[in-house]
Amino acid sequence: MRDEAAKRVELVFSLFDANGNGVIDSDDFDLMTDRVVAAAAGSDDSAKAAVRAAFRRYWTTLATELDADGDGVITVEEFRPFVLDPERFGPTIAEFARALSALGDPDGDGLIERPLFVALMKAIGFEEANIHALFDAFAPDAADRITVAAWASGIEDYYAPDLAGIPGDRLVAARTV
Repeated sequence: MRDEAAKRVELVFSLFDANGNGVIDSDDFDLMTDRVVAAAAGSDDSAKAAVRAAFRRYWTTLATELDADGDGVITVEEFRPFVLDPERFGPTIAEFARALSALGDPDGDGLIERPLFVALMKAIGFEEANIHALFDAFAPDAADRITVAAWASGIEDYYAPDLAGIPGDRLVAARTV
């Protein structure tokens, strides 16, 4: 696993531990899902339902794959090797990427405006300066929009253990000026 990927994993774990108790559990996913859906007030019910289902699948996949003792929690040690395993986790990430990026496109034009992108990413827990750096890395158009496809692809790339220098790497380090 590349160092960049390891840093991305650590950040994702800290974000998924939404209640800050040091482990990931079902309540963390409920909390994060509610924050993301609230940030997408302009999105339709089907987009909200899709992102809820994607978050639920994400948790279910983690719990099924990692919670061998059935205690209902995932530790960082359990999380690290699994989340970057494309064979075990790829379909879950793909569903999540499609649902989250579509949630950012409430008018269905295939484009995501910066304010909604920032709101959704802040709801997940990313730092605002890093969110803007990520958005800029996706090369927004003159109207400050990125494509749904670019964001979905960027989410999938974020979980690839062999990739470095990707837009998502901007989420793990403070933006330099």
